[in-house]
Amino acid sequence: MRARRMRQRRVTMSAMNPPAPGLRIALLALAALTSVPDTATMAAAGELPAVASRQRVERKSFTDSEIVEGFLKTAFGAEYHLAGRVDRIRKFDGPVRVFAESDRADRKTQLAKVVADIGARVQHLDIAMTDTSEAANVRVKLVRDRDLYRTLTSFYGAEKAREIRTSLDPQCLSGFRKNDNFEIEHSDVILTVDNGDFVFLDCAYEELLQSLGPINDTTSVPWTMFNDNVSMGYFDVYDQYILNLLYDPRIKPGMTVPEVKAVLPAVLADVRAWVKRVNDLKE
Repeated sequence: MRARRMRQRRVTMSAMNPPAPGLRIALLALAALTSVPDTATMAAAGELPAVASRQRVERKSFTDSEIVEGFLKTAFGAEYHLAGRVDRIRKFDGPVRVFAESDRADRKTQLAKVVADIGARVQHLDIAMTDTSEAANVRVKLVRDRDLYRTLTSFYGAEKAREIRTSLDPQCLSGFRKNDNFEIEHSDVILTVDNGDFVFLDCAYEELLQSLGPINDTTSVPWTMFNDNVSMGYFDVYDQYILNLLYDPRIKPGMTVPEVKAVLPAVLADVRAWVKRVNDLKE
């Protein structure tokens, strides 16, 4: 924990208890945040100072091996695994529609911008907001911090909620269920709305991205937001590589590590060109 430097501790685990009868939850990603200063004051340019400062020093140049390492470590596995296989690629295999459940119009607007940003930066991912829960396959529940435990209980049952609260004290989390072909069918995301803009954006980006498939946190890759010791608040270049690799059509749900490695060189070449163009990189 390094609260002075706006760090957060994140934990990923798999969930055994489904949120509703007949649903099998595949994985649950939990972001347990320590005390992070409120950075709600916006900079003159309309950016959060905490985000702008990170963007100024962001590393944007990576070797092939650095990108592949991060992809394999986040797209496969789960930090805490209780049920289900985690040795295959997991992703949506169709359009992703996000529904926000909240009475906070400001947070819903921020979430919509996050979703639009993700959609603009991941080439083969069709993701957008929807106005109805029936049309959504990603449901985002926006709650007050004091209501988080009650929400956890409604999603995962009293026993699992107590375990999560006691061991992690999370401020945001996400989980998805997949079918037998390792296609993600539905994701649920819970975000708290009253812990400041930076915390909200940091949680929104991480949990939405992890709900798309790269569920495994790793402390061995220092450039990814899927690292317990890294806080971003925006969609960084390194994680754009990871999500663009995952959602390339040649990377299919259910693929094993050897199968993925066989196609990665060709996929990475195309992903590099896309990420360079969308971020106006000079390399």
